[in-house]
Amino acid sequence: MSHPLLSYIVFWPFLLAVLVLLIPSDLTRILKLVLIAGMLVMAGLCGYAFLGFDPALAQDQTWMGYQLVEKKDWIRLNLQGFGSLSIDYLLGVDGMSISLIALTGLVLLVAAISSWSIEKQVKGYVLSFLLMAGSIAGCFVALDFFLFFIFFEFMLLPMFFLIGIWGGVKREFAAIKFFLYTLTGSVFILMTMIALYMSTIDPVETAINFGLMNPGEMLTTEVIFEVQQLLATGSIPAENIVHTFTIPYLTDESNLIPYSILSFDSTSAFLGQPLRNWGFFLLLIGFLIKLPAAPFHTWLPDAHVEAPTAVSVVLAGLLLKVGAYGLLRIVLPVFPDLIVQYAYPLSVLGLFSLFYGGLNALGSTDLKRLVAYSSVSHMGYVVIGIASLTAEGLSGAVFQCISHGLISPFLFLLVGVIYDRTHNRNRDDFSGLVQPMPRFVAFAMVGFFASMGIPAFSGFIGEVLVVIGAFKSSGFNQFIPRWVALFTTAGILLSASYYLYTARKMFFGEFWSRDPQWKEALTDLNLREYLMLVPLLVAFVALGIFPQYLMEYLNPAVERLTEWVAGR
Repeated sequence: MSHPLLSYIVFWPFLLAVLVLLIPSDLTRILKLVLIAGMLVMAGLCGYAFLGFDPALAQDQTWMGYQLVEKKDWIRLNLQGFGSLSIDYLLGVDGMSISLIALTGLVLLVAAISSWSIEKQVKGYVLSFLLMAGSIAGCFVALDFFLFFIFFEFMLLPMFFLIGIWGGVKREFAAIKFFLYTLTGSVFILMTMIALYMSTIDPVETAINFGLMNPGEMLTTEVIFEVQQLLATGSIPAENIVHTFTIPYLTDESNLIPYSILSFDSTSAFLGQPLRNWGFFLLLIGFLIKLPAAPFHTWLPDAHVEAPTAVSVVLAGLLLKVGAYGLLRIVLPVFPDLIVQYAYPLSVLGLFSLFYGGLNALGSTDLKRLVAYSSVSHMGYVVIGIASLTAEGLSGAVFQCISHGLISPFLFLLVGVIYDRTHNRNRDDFSGLVQPMPRFVAFAMVGFFASMGIPAFSGFIGEVLVVIGAFKSSGFNQFIPRWVALFTTAGILLSASYYLYTARKMFFGEFWSRDPQWKEALTDLNLREYLMLVPLLVAFVALGIFPQYLMEYLNPAVERLTEWVAGR
């Protein structure tokens, strides 16, 4: 079962950070080259894992649907009358997580190239970047909730310093706001994680503890079924129960201890709501803060505006996807009954996020704030797709995550091009940029069209699948009302409004800039900027024309999610 490739991906940045510690701080050029070379190696490892994943592999040829699995005993603790604690070093990927790992490799490489413009405290920046890179990759491959939470929580620290030290004028405020918001979400997730641990058994370790099988024996489905039957009838003494954080076990309701905190038959309640409902709400809000969805989004525009371009690239391309991944990997399969029950208000929340983010983008003059609010708007599609609980909607939600993870970094890099030349991002301070910067404007228009969801770009595929899922849900399972589906379609017009207005304002007409000295600085794209922009452009165009290549990876994971929902 052991395949160390995922461990190489996760721990390569941490090992590289140790090497960076040995490099003198004044060798800034070497530090930057080490960062780029290291992220190039990581991108190669991620690509190798993606190509080594077999989407056609049958379920019974994998470990619970996961491939490249690594499983090691990590923490074991006998709690006497309270059973045993079991925490595993457990890594693995399905089609959804391996796609996000491939995205991680590409975005981190592009962000490393973008980091070449960093001049202040380069060694500290490189160390923080590497720690963040390993933590993000760990979130996407961890199959133990405790391990996932460690990576999830640890990445707050390097991101806090990356914004707070290398950010803009209000960097301290933005960093503290980011940290407090996401830490609040982490506390909510931690509370539910502990409750899930107290309510769930590891059927394999419990079978060994109870004497139904010996360590090292071949596991059979009959043994698992027998353990779950004994658990349901209360025939396993508490001291023989092994509690677990393993995510695949948490998603199987047969592993829930009867009358435990989060079991279906629990009689525990708080303020008139069952504790299972409270666990669901806390977990949902925790990941919605990270996504983010309105009204939990207010940390994001400030963080983007103050963060350096490379950090905005990672923040938009990867960190927001951790929130969506948590919803799809943990919230939906662990609480399918409550997702079904609250799909309607969740879809309304997604629609609110879509329009609130879009309207704020329309009113923003700071280009970074505009792209940040467009991210809030586009994440609304992800929430609506999840709330639809249809195969089309869920596929669209994951596809939208991948698509946005390519297009949004592309747009932030373009904003960085303007800022590097003028130290200004106000769209009202420029006009007619097509004259001195025709290739820049061509790239920008492609990015705008891709983010609008125009055909031939990946954004179109993701948004169309979500809209189809919303309409299907309104008539098939009636989780989403018809009016939400209709307004979801209208949201596409909103994104066109703020992008086309920005293009007319900045790119066309007579060449003008607020400061006459900027005219000489506004030169066209250079080689380093092409190296950052072209890979992202090729990726989101290729997925727009050949979406089935990615869908082959996503379909098995989406089918499992829809099966969980159908079971409830």
